[in-house]
Amino acid sequence: MNAPVDYEVEYNNRARVPESPALIAGWARDAALYRERHAPRSIAYGRGARNIIDFFPGNGQGPVVVFIHGGYWQALEISFFSHLAGGLNAHGLSVAIPGYDLCPGVTVDDIIRQMRMATRALSRLDRPLVISGHSAGGHLAACLLATDWPGFDASLPADLVVAAYAISGLFDLAPLVETSINNALHLDKATARAASPLFWNAPARKSLDAVVGEQESAEYFRQSRCIVDRWGEAGLATRFGTIPGANHFTAIAPLADPDSAMVARLMELASR
Repeated sequence: MNAPVDYEVEYNNRARVPESPALIAGWARDAALYRERHAPRSIAYGRGARNIIDFFPGNGQGPVVVFIHGGYWQALEISFFSHLAGGLNAHGLSVAIPGYDLCPGVTVDDIIRQMRMATRALSRLDRPLVISGHSAGGHLAACLLATDWPGFDASLPADLVVAAYAISGLFDLAPLVETSINNALHLDKATARAASPLFWNAPARKSLDAVVGEQESAEYFRQSRCIVDRWGEAGLATRFGTIPGANHFTAIAPLADPDSAMVARLMELASR
């Protein structure tokens, strides 16, 4: 018989990566430097202070790659992540980084709704959208890929989001219910399942990439493999991958590197 999974250990990324405070401080430093050199355009999509999108324009009117940050829906904000626009900006692609309110002030469902509102605001650019995201942001990227856009707003096209690229994403929230992470989320079994895109209808078209840092926990590998398998069996184009040598916090570093395989794949998705 298999031993029970210790979900607290599996999902406590800060404990798994003791150097995480220094890595997060590095994000803030690198992001501030990038913002000094490439001041973003601010796009409001709601009334709240966090209902803002930082838009880093590329050279022209091509597709926009959206990056949604992580933090277990309860930490961080967009000023930590500006530098991650660098890899794609170097190739002329525009990048949008939307903010959102945090739990426990709002629910996970509220955050999903806010990201739909942000995507609707970006639709006014009249450009294809590729949605990427890290950790909780990977969850939100999958949610946006699977959203019925005309059902959300009759003025929106069904193909508003052309692809999703989830980095270390969470697609089944049930394992979090009995962990300390849930102290801020306030999920129960029913609300966790309802907010889990793994159990939603798979998108009929488009594509999903789910990638995981090589050094991450078994649960993170399971999460990404499960959604790739389930949505793939439903007919969606899916791809699973690993990021060599990366832990949960270094998995996003390739976004800042114009020569990385991650940037090359996002460019490929944006060119379809």
